[in-house]
Amino acid sequence: MQMTPDIAAQWASRLLSILRIVAALLFLQHGMQKMFGFPVSPPSGLPAMFTLGWFSGAIELVGGVLVLLGLFARPAAFIMSGEMAFGYWIAHAPRSFFPIVNGGDAAVLYCFVFLYIAIAGPGAWAVGAWAVDRARGRAIA
Repeated sequence: MQMTPDIAAQWASRLLSILRIVAALLFLQHGMQKMFGFPVSPPSGLPAMFTLGWFSGAIELVGGVLVLLGLFARPAAFIMSGEMAFGYWIAHAPRSFFPIVNGGDAAVLYCFVFLYIAIAGPGAWAVGAWAVDRARGRAIA
């Protein structure tokens, strides 16, 4: 199926929004699990306040909501990408070189998906100041 450049450009932005929304919903579950024990408590229990696990849960919870809405999606996605890179090297890489063996394949994937969103932006369906600028017809930086 051949797509015209206009249709491809329109759908690229929409699919970027879908990628952002799905990734944020999945990521948000990790934050909810660490912070609230929902939908199931983590195997090691809820992290104590102000520990590394607690901070990662807070980033996943707040960042997940922001990226889901597309509100401050670029800086939130950048922070979340960094959290996943840090988490991979701290928690997964010491177990094995291979992500499939060390359980870090999701962390690697999240890292690069959020890095892409940080660079590409939230896509066509988002809220926030830049969306207001788009609606008014102003250029988006």
